[in-house]
Amino acid sequence: MLVDCDAEAPNAVAFFETKLIKRSEVTQQVPVINTDTCTFCGKCHEYCNYNAIFILPPMRIIKVIEDLCHGCGACSVACKVGAISEKPVSLGQVDIYSTNGLPALIEARINIGVMSPVSIIKAAIKQIDNQAEIVILDAPPGTSCPFLQTVSSADYVVLVTEPTPFGLSDLKQSVETLKKIKKPFGVIINRIGLGNNNVQKYLWQGEIPLLLEIPFKKKIAGLYSRGKIVSETDVFFAEQLNTVVKNIITLHENRSNQR
Repeated sequence: MLVDCDAEAPNAVAFFETKLIKRSEVTQQVPVINTDTCTFCGKCHEYCNYNAIFILPPMRIIKVIEDLCHGCGACSVACKVGAISEKPVSLGQVDIYSTNGLPALIEARINIGVMSPVSIIKAAIKQIDNQAEIVILDAPPGTSCPFLQTVSSADYVVLVTEPTPFGLSDLKQSVETLKKIKKPFGVIINRIGLGNNNVQKYLWQGEIPLLLEIPFKKKIAGLYSRGKIVSETDVFFAEQLNTVVKNIITLHENRSNQR
C-alpha cells in the first residue's frame, strides 16, 4: 500500500490506473465566541499559543483568526463564562484508491489556504489497511512537522537526495533529524552525474548506508513527466529496487529479532 503524505502537492495517483473508492473530509474544531456573553477578559487570548484570537477589550472587539487556529481547545478551558463554543472547519480530505479492485493508494490533500497539513497526514495514516504486507509512506520534503509526522510511524526511512550543494545541505538536516528520533535510514542518490561526489563522501564518512544510485538520464525524466514508472520499462532498474527492498526488510527483521 502506498500513502501519499505530501498533502500540499500529492501526485502519486498520477502514476497508476486507479479508481476512487472512498473520500473522507478532515475537519478541525475552531472556537466561536459569543460576544453577548464574553466579558472581554482576554484569558482566551493569553492561553492561545498560536495568536489565533485577536482582542481589543476597550472597544469590545474579539475575533478568531481561523487560519492560525490549531484546534487545541485551550481557549475553551480559559473561558470561565461559557462564551466559547466550537464549529467544524474543513482542513482537507483523504482519498482511498483501488488498483485491480483492492485498496492500494491513500492520498492526503490539504485545502488551499490551510496552514498545516499534519492533521490530514494523521488521518491518511489511520486509513492504512493492517492486512497490507508492506506500506510505503511518501513523505513531504524538508524536516518540519509534516515530515516528522510521516516518519514517526515508519520502521525504516529512505532519504532521496541529489549530488548538489543544495541536496547535501537538505540531506544533512534530514540525517540529523532522524538520528535524534532514532529512526534507521539509508540514502538513495538521484540524478548521479549531475553534480559532484560530496554526497558520497558525506555518507562514507558518516557510515550511512547508500542504498542506490540513479543516473541522470533524459529518458528517466521523460518517463516521469508522462506519469510513467521507470521500473516498468527498465528491467535492470526494477531488479535494483527489488534488491533495496529485500535488504531493508532483512535489516528490519534482524533488528526485530535482536529486540
